[in-house]
Parts: sequence; C-alpha cells; structure tokens
Amino acid sequence: MEIREMNRKAVLVLEEWDPFTIGSEGYETQIADVITQLGVLDHPSDLAKEIQSIYKTSFEKWIPLERCVDISYKLIALKYKAKHII
Repeated sequence: MEIREMNRKAVLVLEEWDPFTIGSEGYETQIADVITQLGVLDHPSDLAKEIQSIYKTSFEKWIPLERCVDISYKLIALKYKAKHII
C-alpha cells in the first residue's frame, strides 16, 4: 500500500468514526489535520493525544482519550501496513 492509498483509507476510517455524530462531512479540516499528524507520529498514544487536541480545539468538546486511542490504533495499523509492504 502506498502513502496515497493509506491516506485515503485513513480518511474513510475517520469519516466513519464521527465522534460527535454530525455526519462525516463535518470533519474535513480535522481529518486533514489528523492525516498530517499520522505522517509524523508513530505511537498510538501520541497520535491519540493529537486527535483529542485537534477535535477539542475545533468543537470545544472533549473526546475521552480512550476513544481517541481506539481510532489511533486503527490509523497506526494502516500506516505500518503501508510502510511494510513492498
């Protein structure tokens, strides 16, 4: 899987997540920010904290860290799959 494909799949995962039940189209900016962080961060806990911060800043609502960790593991798995398939 190449990076472009990984990003596309990550967008789908994040759209499906919909933490505030507002519909997938309501998160375009946040999803782009999370994808950027996914490219930089390798540890699920670090990514989870960034996800929590991104959504908190935008919506002024707190997502429990456990929910952010769950989604970060899915995203990190996509990243490692993209990195390790030649």
